Order: sequence, then structure tokens, then C-alpha cells
Amino acid sequence: MAVNAIRYEYRGCIGWGVLRDRQITPIPGDFPTTNAFVTGNPVATLAQLRGGEIGVTDVTILSPVTRNQQFLCQGANYRQHMIESGMDPDAKTFNMFFTKAPSCIVPADSPVVMPRHVRFLDYEIELGIVLKRDVTAAVTVTDANLGDYVAGLVIVNDYSARDIQIPQMQFYKGKSYRTFGPVGPVLCLLEPGDIAKIKNLRLTLTVNGQVRQSDTTANLVFGPAETLTEFAGLQDLSAGDLIATGTPAGCALSVPSPARVRLVSLLPEAVKWKLFLKIQAKRSQYLKVGDVVEARIASPSGDIDLGVQRNVIVKDTP
Repeated sequence: MAVNAIRYEYRGCIGWGVLRDRQITPIPGDFPTTNAFVTGNPVATLAQLRGGEIGVTDVTILSPVTRNQQFLCQGANYRQHMIESGMDPDAKTFNMFFTKAPSCIVPADSPVVMPRHVRFLDYEIELGIVLKRDVTAAVTVTDANLGDYVAGLVIVNDYSARDIQIPQMQFYKGKSYRTFGPVGPVLCLLEPGDIAKIKNLRLTLTVNGQVRQSDTTANLVFGPAETLTEFAGLQDLSAGDLIATGTPAGCALSVPSPARVRLVSLLPEAVKWKLFLKIQAKRSQYLKVGDVVEARIASPSGDIDLGVQRNVIVKDTP
């Protein structure tokens, strides 16, 4: 059975624990990084851990992914999201990769700071995969051996400044502002029997109680095994690294049809991006100061439950 691990601060000390029924069982040992934690704690051992409980309301919950780990991402990886973005998921032959700055990682319930110059702040709920082992050479990952590479799962919200990301063609810049990467609250550690459930998790995001995104991981275009195989052929990976697997349909961003894109491409650059910003300005879905964003990921049976993220959008201060 999956085990929900939590990283927390209690009485001035940072530790890890197993979360059950809002009670934390501290895990013995010092694990300053996610790498140290996942490589030093077999999930079967943690499942047997009992005693010394601390109430979850008595601690400060931290991100289970530490800032020394890589923050890797996939784009356009849900079928309906691709369709609403003017792409054909059946014709997609490549995985879209980008990175976020690890310094944008914050605890799950952190306020999200909207930079003063950003007009179009968007949300993106994503399933995050945390790696179990180092990968320093090309490997072939399949559904059969995926459990050798995946330690656990987390919720990620890939907040994005669309007026930076799109006109400037800057994924990294538009998605890496401080606080733009809430992670957690829990790291759900998987046992071998849990791996197949990755393909049937429900993602739900609400803004001020209204559902904006709802889909299941069954609709991923590139699954974790394919993605890890491609990453392994490209770069080194470390235990504890985070891969955000893409977001479902329902973002605030409005993408024109392929026909309109071809037409607009003939316009001068300044005119093209002025038109883009004018279209986005009509989208009431973009986040505003005071909005409350909640993100949930769980299996239908509830035996995998990654908890709830709750972020309030706040003003940037001088």
C-alpha cells in the first residue's frame, strides 16, 4: 500500500514523517534532501513505522521536494489540452520538455506572489513524479520496470505568466518566478502494486470553488515510462528529481486555431503580439489578487491521495 510521507518543521527542526489520519509518525534519521530521503527509506519499512505521533496542525508543512533537485517539465501532454491548443494528439511525435527554476519550489499552501508587471497569471495542475534512483546512461523504461525508477508522486501547480512566456517565447522565464512552483503537501511513496494506478488518477483544480480543470492521467499523451526513457537518453537524472507531467485542459490561456495562427504569422511582430495581449485581456479566467486556487489528485478508490494544495494569489511588494 502507498505511504504518504511529509516533510515538516516542528519546534525549530526539520524532519520527515509518515502521515496517517492527520497524525505524523516521525521517521528516524536526518535527510536534508529529497535524494537522501528516498534513497534511505524503503517504502515497505515506512509502512510498518508507528509511534510518537505529532498532530499535523502542530507543524509547518514544507515541500517534499527540496530545492537542490531538478525541476523538469512536460508541455502539451494531455489529449484535450492539446486539442484546445490547436494541436492533434494523434499526430504528435515528440515530447515537449522544459525546466522551472528550483528556487520557485514552495510548500503546498504557500501564497503565490503575482509580479507587478504580470497581467496574465495562469494555473496548471500537474502530477509530479519523484525519481527513485540516479540515471546516468540511456535506459529503456517500461510499465513493467517503472517501479524501479519512480519513488512517488506529488501535486505540482505550474503557475505561468503567459504575457512573459508566450510573447517572449520564454518558458523558463515565464514559469520560474519565486512561488510559481508549489509542491506537495505529501510525497506519496509507491509500492510495486501501486505503479499501475498512476494511469488512473483524477486531477481537479478549482478557483474560488469553481472547477476549472478536471481530467485523468489515462489521457496523458506520453506516459511516465516513455518520458523517463527519453529523458535518460538526453541527460543525467538523480534520485529525488521532480518531473511534472503536463496539465489538462481548462487553463486561462486562449490559443487561436491553426488557421488563425497561420494568418497572424503574416503580421509584423509588434502587431501580432499586441493582438495576442488584446485577446488574453478578455479572458476572465486569469488569476487575480485574492483568488484561491485548490488542487487535488487522487485515485478513484482513494488509496492514493496526494492531498490538497491551497494557494492564495497575493500582490508583489516592493
